[in-house]
Amino acid sequence: MKKTIILISAVLLSLAACKQNVETKQESAPAESTAASGSIVYFNMDKVSQDYDMANDLRSVVETKVNGIQSEIDRRGKKLEKDINDFQSKLEKGLLTRSVAEVQQQKLQKQQADYQQYVMKKNQEMAEEQQVMMNQIANAISEYVTQYNEEKKFALILATAGDILSAPVVTGDPSLDVTEDIIKGLNEEYLKTKEKGDK
Repeated sequence: MKKTIILISAVLLSLAACKQNVETKQESAPAESTAASGSIVYFNMDKVSQDYDMANDLRSVVETKVNGIQSEIDRRGKKLEKDINDFQSKLEKGLLTRSVAEVQQQKLQKQQADYQQYVMKKNQEMAEEQQVMMNQIANAISEYVTQYNEEKKFALILATAGDILSAPVVTGDPSLDVTEDIIKGLNEEYLKTKEKGDK
């Protein structure tokens, strides 16, 4: 009798573990949207922008430009710092006359002002590059979602963002999550435009 109870308990525990394992796998696999026309659906904007090939390509291009600009800023800053240190060293050693020191000091002040103006201009350029990139990504996603909805005829498509507690959709039926559909469609559209551009 004890062996039968132990055997039944073991079987029940094994079945419970199998069921939990299956449920865990189902939760981790992205659910394919089965939302009907007229439904309110949502997509995760963070995931779309992370997995969208065009966004990744644009980020890479902008990052390369920004790194180039930052390298030039650093190079000019080091040169200015070297010139200032050389001037101070010569001044401390008494290697400059007062009139020559005044001329060189004015020259260094102008060089420093020019450098600060250059940094401001380049920082503005970097910010503009990033803004243009974000606008291009947002525009491409918006156009695709509009086109996507013409086919699917949903009542409303919400964009959600955030990993810890997403907003505006905190939780929802996974069948209403169209994130994977949108990523797939965006990447297919982008591939088509890249192929046209390569020809």
